[in-house]
Amino acid sequence: MPDGSELLCPRCKVPLKDVRTSGGIFYGCDVCGGRAVTIELLRKRFTPESINPLSLHAMRGEGRVSVPCPSCRQPMIGVALSARAEINVDVCQHCHFIWFDAHEVDTLVPRQPEPVAPELPQKAREMLAIAEVERLSKQAEGPDLDSAAPEESWKQIATFLGMPVEFDAPEEQRRPWATWLLSAAIICASLVAFSNLREVVQRFGSIPAEATRLGGLTLVTSFFLHAGIIHLAGNMYFLLAFGHAVENFLRPLRYLALIALAAFIGDLAHIALDPRSQTPCMGASGGIAGVITFYALNFPRMRLAFWGFVWRHWIRLPAWFVFVLWFLFQIIG
Repeated sequence: MPDGSELLCPRCKVPLKDVRTSGGIFYGCDVCGGRAVTIELLRKRFTPESINPLSLHAMRGEGRVSVPCPSCRQPMIGVALSARAEINVDVCQHCHFIWFDAHEVDTLVPRQPEPVAPELPQKAREMLAIAEVERLSKQAEGPDLDSAAPEESWKQIATFLGMPVEFDAPEEQRRPWATWLLSAAIICASLVAFSNLREVVQRFGSIPAEATRLGGLTLVTSFFLHAGIIHLAGNMYFLLAFGHAVENFLRPLRYLALIALAAFIGDLAHIALDPRSQTPCMGASGGIAGVITFYALNFPRMRLAFWGFVWRHWIRLPAWFVFVLWFLFQIIG
């Protein structure tokens, strides 16, 4: 979570101060009394019934462009707290900060505190204290160890297979059709090529010494070919798992342009390393590298989760670590 000095009040343009609570941190303005809150903190402090309508309106883009986000400075949209509410709050669709003007947050319904358990005997309290110390000692092994698993079943399966997933990812505004269609085209082309891979690669792969072969078309055709099932499955996983967020941010045309540009730069780099090479180059790795890099740079607050078999904990890591994992997979795959 960023330091409060990095955030500016969208009304007063003054730095916000971080305010620590039992449920987390929010960022407040001393001048107007407004506050910037993450959706995660709202879910902890208030009932789903009061938060879900807000998330639904934001996901559908049902609101007018309003003040800039305190964090990313992108325009937020003003959405209604509920179908009946006359109060609009400002939501950032990029970094998912929510801005409440003074006293607006008071209209939300807080969660009821859990019932207080009866006081335990001294011996039981000592045993619980020892267990808590042991738990904290295990957590001290790293700040990103966490025992909570992702809610989605498919994410739990993916992490057990060693793949990273987004933790508490916000709902998307629209379906990532460009990502799905591009992935389907790559999978179909690669599966067809597997029946006679050597001949297909020699004909349609990108060969540095023959870069202009077929009028340069091999720079395109090689993007849809892969060396094997593992190479294909790994690339498609990273594209499907993280491309949707980039597509939602850039919109489909700019998203596809990013992939095309990154793939072209990757091909040029491969050719420049050994212009006389007769070894064909294939795969969507160059384009996906562009997607992964954009994701890591533009979604720094997203957390990745995977299962740590050594520590027997769910491990959360910053978004930039997805690039490290993807690079390691390229070496292995």
